[in-house]
Amino acid sequence: MRPAPGRLRVSQLQRTFSSTASIRMKIVPVPVREDNYAYLLVDEPTNKAAAVDPYDVPKVQAIANQLGVSIVAAITTHHHFDHSGGNEASKYPGAPVYGGSDKIPKLTNLIKDKDEFVVGEHIRVRCLATPCHTQDSICYYVTDTANASQPGSVFTGDTLFIGGCGNFFEGTGEEMHAALSYLGTLPDETVTYVGHEYTAKNADFAITVEPTNADISRLYRMTRENAITTGKSTIGDEKLWNVFMRPQSEEVKKATGLAGNESAIVTKLRQMKSSFKG
Repeated sequence: MRPAPGRLRVSQLQRTFSSTASIRMKIVPVPVREDNYAYLLVDEPTNKAAAVDPYDVPKVQAIANQLGVSIVAAITTHHHFDHSGGNEASKYPGAPVYGGSDKIPKLTNLIKDKDEFVVGEHIRVRCLATPCHTQDSICYYVTDTANASQPGSVFTGDTLFIGGCGNFFEGTGEEMHAALSYLGTLPDETVTYVGHEYTAKNADFAITVEPTNADISRLYRMTRENAITTGKSTIGDEKLWNVFMRPQSEEVKKATGLAGNESAIVTKLRQMKSSFKG
């Protein structure tokens, strides 16, 4: 039986993700609620960090204390309470709260597509507007300005999951297809940090859509070997094993009974996934 994400100790998280952290930029996942992720985005030379979707502020702060870092900003992927709710409980007066609409609690810095800001002195954050799950959904592409060889990372909230995508609560299949295609323009080595631990269920579904795809088999094995999968996929991986990013696949077309209109295929896939009982 795999341990629930929320039960993993901080020491386990640090060991798990030490290989993905550069000398200056480190990302630490913080499991919250049943399957959500908050994150600490740490600029190590300055010991300053941004809290990404810090739903459980005491838990995020406890991990910041263990790391010896100060939280100087909050980054919000969208306004849903399980991502933005921690903003209300923020203990960081004066710290900017970044987000894509005034629906986000305690918002101080309204951002839009292609806006940029800096965390600490070395981490550049580029904002990518990806409306669909919500109209204020923003993904955040982060890079270490002092280490060009270090791959960037992207916080995708509830837009892109490992092997899946979010519900279209405020958008359409056309918008989700556009959002995923936009994320697909990031470098293939970009590491993905998602909003929920849904990977095992996504893999179960994907196998029914593309049963001969060896990369989906690789994804399936990865979910059976890891309780936490965030940070273990790249944009390049998603292009290979995420059926929502593969509407051009002949197997995906066959599974949906559609061809040609990729937005319609993404819409059909989302309907199939929502009713999937596997």
